[in-house]
Amino acid sequence: MKKRITVIISALLLTLSASAQFEKDKIYIGSSVTGLNLTYSGLEKLSLGAQAQVGYFVAQDLMLYAQCGYNHSGVEGSADQIGVGVGGRYYIEQNGIFLGANCNLVHAYHTYNDIRPGVEVGYAFFLSRTVTIEPAIYYIQSFKKHSDYSTIGLKIGFGIYLFND
Repeated sequence: MKKRITVIISALLLTLSASAQFEKDKIYIGSSVTGLNLTYSGLEKLSLGAQAQVGYFVAQDLMLYAQCGYNHSGVEGSADQIGVGVGGRYYIEQNGIFLGANCNLVHAYHTYNDIRPGVEVGYAFFLSRTVTIEPAIYYIQSFKKHSDYSTIGLKIGFGIYLFND
C-alpha cells in the first residue's frame, strides 16, 4: 500500500513540475535535426537539416521564437539551403503537446529565394526539470512550385527551458 501511495504522489509531483515549465517570462533554447530521410518533397530523395531556436514565453503556454537553419539535399545539382524565420508555439500543459506555426525566408545558393510558412505538432518530453526531447511532425508550404518544394516530415529536437531572473 505504501508503494502505491508513493508512486501516486511522485506522479503528481512530476505532472506539476512539467506544467510549470511553460510560464510567462521563461526563455527557451532549442535545436533540432530534421530530415533523416523522413521527409518527402517532390524533388528530394534524402534531406538532412539542422535548426536552432531561441524563444521567449510572452504569456502562460505561449512562446514566440526566432530560428535559423541549414538543409542539405541529396539530389545532384540541388543547392543547399539556409533559412531564418520567426514562429510561435502553444503548449497544452496537461499533456506536453505543442502546436506551432512559423514563417521562414529560405535561400538556396545562386538558385532561388522562397518564403515558407509552416505548421507543426509535437510533444515536449521532459528528461529533467528543464531539458526536453521534442519530436514533431511538420508541414512546410512553398510559394515556388508547390508540389516540388513543399515538405512534410519528422524532426527530433532538444530544448532547454530557463528562468529569466
